[in-house]
Amino acid sequence: MARLAQTAGLTDIQQEILSTVRDFVDKEIIPVATELEHRDEYPQQIVDGLKELGLFGLMIPEEYGGLGESLLTYALCVEEIARGWMSVSGIINTHFIVAYMLKQHGTQEQKDHFLPRMAAGDIRGAFSMSEPGLGSDVSAITSKAVKDGDEYVLNGQKMWLTNGGTSSLVAVLVRSDEGHPAGTAPHKSMTTFLIEKEPGFGEVRPGLTIPGKIDKMGYKGVDTTELIMDGLRLPADRVLGGTTGRGFYQMMDGVEVGRVNVAARGCGVAQRAFELGVQYAQQRHTFGKPIAQHQAIQFKLAEMATKVEAAHAMMVNAARKKDSGERNDLEAGMAKYLASEYCKEVVEDAFRIHGGYGFSKEYEIERLYREAPMLLIGEGTAEIQKMIIGRRLLEEYRFQG
Repeated sequence: MARLAQTAGLTDIQQEILSTVRDFVDKEIIPVATELEHRDEYPQQIVDGLKELGLFGLMIPEEYGGLGESLLTYALCVEEIARGWMSVSGIINTHFIVAYMLKQHGTQEQKDHFLPRMAAGDIRGAFSMSEPGLGSDVSAITSKAVKDGDEYVLNGQKMWLTNGGTSSLVAVLVRSDEGHPAGTAPHKSMTTFLIEKEPGFGEVRPGLTIPGKIDKMGYKGVDTTELIMDGLRLPADRVLGGTTGRGFYQMMDGVEVGRVNVAARGCGVAQRAFELGVQYAQQRHTFGKPIAQHQAIQFKLAEMATKVEAAHAMMVNAARKKDSGERNDLEAGMAKYLASEYCKEVVEDAFRIHGGYGFSKEYEIERLYREAPMLLIGEGTAEIQKMIIGRRLLEEYRFQG
């Protein structure tokens, strides 16, 4: 039987890229991931290797120095990287979303200024919507930008920035009432600003502070931070797209492709959990034979493999729909919802197969068990995905009475 989660219809170039990434994951990520994760250490050597492979510019157009590849290619690469260590895929994902938003919505000057250096990996991106007082309710954002001459002054506190410390460019969503009268719908009075900063923690530019890393249950190595703006001044040309009031739509476009990415991460983690489970089941003996020969374990392996295949197929479908230029919020929501839920279930089954050893930090499955829950909430909770799916289904199947 062929390896699980194969993708039909790939070009020779896509297959070559995936083969290169898979080889890198097997040789450079899997052997060191658990040790680095336990130390909560940023994987600088791995990131440098991905930079050399051109992964930071995978979807950036060739005219800006990127590889100009599709969302499908990118998602399949993320799947492979997450199979090695999910935190590394997070480092790339936030960068990718900012680059995508620039490509789709930036002014020509913004594209020329940022994209070549992002493609080279010299600028690393992060994006910020969430705040301490809100979760999925983006319309409740309180951070604000006020026009002051030729500049904007930004104030507020943001939360849950992946790459908040190591990034040098942050796309941040704030309220901007300038030009939008009282009573304007909240989502029509939001603007995305492009903030350049120095990597690191503390005051990284006047008016902008990154306090430090948030200590997390899993998803370690990659830095997750707050962002505090206190009189941060930005020129008007750092409004994404050059026009205020479009930030919500720009961010949602980025999150839509980000959900495909999260689905790909779920697929990758689930694949690794299956690999660990099926391998251990053939090594561990009980009652005189490998536990893989017990029907109860075979049932688990069958269910796990089927879930890996199903999640992968939905992720590929969502990516291809977006690449075709069609609306894919339904497919992306379904893929993200299914892949994250199945990932949690496959990881737990692999954990159960390991028995007591799965509870030991010496075994890789312990790390996966702590990482999988993040996918249930990242880029929108399961409940939000189901709301999106339900609304879109009612649009498509509207009853004509």
